[in-house]
This record gives sequence, C-alpha cells and structure tokens, in this order.
Amino acid sequence: MNQTRIKTPKRKLRGWVKFGLIPFLLVVLLVGGYGVHLYIKAGSTMNEAYEDDGRDKSDLRDDYVDPKFDNVTVLLMGIDENEKRSERGEPTRTDALILASLNKDDKSVKLLSIPRDSYVYIPEVGYEDKINHAHAFGGTRSTIDTVENLLDIPVDYYVKVNFNAFVDVVDAIGGIDVEVPYEFKESNSKDKRDSIHLMPGEQTLDGEEALALARTRKQDTDVMRGQRQLEIVDAMVSKVASVSSVLKYDDVIEAVGKNMSTNMTFTEMKSFFSYATHGSKIDIEKLSLEGYDYQPEGIYYWQLDHEELQNTINTLKVHLELIEDAEEEAIENETNEQEQYQENETYQEEVYEENIE
Repeated sequence: MNQTRIKTPKRKLRGWVKFGLIPFLLVVLLVGGYGVHLYIKAGSTMNEAYEDDGRDKSDLRDDYVDPKFDNVTVLLMGIDENEKRSERGEPTRTDALILASLNKDDKSVKLLSIPRDSYVYIPEVGYEDKINHAHAFGGTRSTIDTVENLLDIPVDYYVKVNFNAFVDVVDAIGGIDVEVPYEFKESNSKDKRDSIHLMPGEQTLDGEEALALARTRKQDTDVMRGQRQLEIVDAMVSKVASVSSVLKYDDVIEAVGKNMSTNMTFTEMKSFFSYATHGSKIDIEKLSLEGYDYQPEGIYYWQLDHEELQNTINTLKVHLELIEDAEEEAIENETNEQEQYQENETYQEEVYEENIE
C-alpha cells in the first residue's frame, strides 16, 4: 500500500512534466530553427547587397579598422530613387544623410544629421553646392569624399537605401510610433502629389506615411527635417529591437535586401550586434549642424555656422578617440584666441578710421 501511494504521484508528476516539456521543446526547436533560417538568409542578403567601393580604408585612416575592435563610422544614405525616376534615367540625390559614430568601449552611438541643402565644397566638381547634389555628380564615392572633406572624419562604412527599402521595412515591422508635428500633405514614394495627408499628434505610421514625414519640410527648416529623420530612425531601431518584432525579421531582411547597397561584409556587420545586445537600450545621442538661410541669386542653401561645425567635429573626434579631450580643449582655446584677435583687429581698424575722419 505504501509503495502504491508513493509510486502513483511520481507517475503523475512525470506525466505532467512530459506534457509541459514537449510543447516547450517544440517552441525552442522552432525558434532555434527560425534563428538559423534568419542567419542564413541575412548572410545571403548581405552578400547580394555588398559592393566593393574600391577602398581598403578611408584616406583619413592610417590603418584598416575592424568594428569588432575599433571605433568606426557608418554613413547612412537615403536616396530619392524609385521605379519612375529610374526609368527616366534621372540622377539620384541623397534625401537623407546621417553619419553614425560608434564607440566600441561604452557601446554608444552618435547620429549626426547633415541637412541636404548644406552649402559645402564638393571635391568631385571642384566647387560649392548643396551636399545632396554630390551623389548626383558622382554617386556613393562623391558623397563620401564630400562628407570627409566637410567633417575631416573618416567614413569607414556606408549603407545606402532607396524609398522602397524605407517603406517596406516600416511596413514589415508593423509601423512606427512617432509624433507628427503639424498637419501636412506630401507625395508618396511613387511621386503621387499630395497623396499622403497627416494630422498632428502621436500616432502609428505605416511605411508611406513615415516616408512622407521624413521628407516633408513645407512648414519648418531643413535642420528640423533632419531632427525628424533621426527620431524616425530611433523609432525604427526601438521597434526592430522589440520582442514583438522577432517573427517579422524575415520580412525586414527581405525588404532591405532588395533595395540596399553597402561596403560592409556580413562578418563586419555582425560585429555591430554587440551594440544592440549591450543593456536594455542603446545609448544614442542625436546631433545636428547649425546654420542659417543663404540665398544667393535666389537659390536656397543652408549656410553652416563654422564655429558650431568645428564644435560638432571635435565632439565626434573625441567620441571616436581620434583626439583626446585635452586636444579638443586646446583646439577650442585656439579658436577663441583667433576670434579675439580678429575682434581686436576690427576694433583697431575702426579706431584708426575714426581718427582719420
């Protein structure tokens, strides 16, 4: 009797363990299998997206860098390309230009939005123009050369996507939650005029709506447009990193693969995974380039504030450990001394002119 009472519960316990364990193991196997599938698909997709840009390294680097061990930069280029424009053979420009600097030690990221109308020197043509024209003049390489010339910071990697990639990725992750600042109408990815109509307020946007928000600048400045683009990128990163998006990665990879080009190999891209797995949230700081409206001969440009530009450059160089904090302070002191000298020269000239009068 005692043996029977002892054995029966054990048999029942084993039964319940088996009953609960079987579906758990199935889930593990399915998720594991899905992970392997994603890994293989991502590798294949990245191999197709890879293109050799003819550089072993940036001209501003002394040695080759590896994102697994070094601080690096990635230039994100959103180009205004769609089927209609491609059929017409129109040159494409960068509708969004963001430089990301990544620090391997503290796993932090700084995102610098470069206004598309920034009036800068373009080495490809040898004169100043809007920075988004650099791509039309000479494609990816021209854009990289222009950004490096402007910031004196190496562009180690780039990722270039078109309208379709942006729209498809946002749709693949089920939309993004962002704040729409005001009511506006905008063209869609196929250039259908005023086909997107959004009202102000926080809301979930699909791919076409998110693209419209990223592109519009009818009621604010080019800098504010860049800030919206950074907020959209932040919202996309948060959504992709959420648990609810895991089973949508297949669609994300599919969307990106068809509409992306990069000089990163799959092995190099895997090195960036450590940033995503470092804690619960990636440390991202958003930066912008200050300036003012400039309209020579009626053409609109964004004239960069050179002092603020230098401050931003120093911030990025310190983050990349290209210079030390002490060097940054020395640079700032030198800049202040030059400004003081210029002010003194101006004052002396004014006094001299007053004495002559």
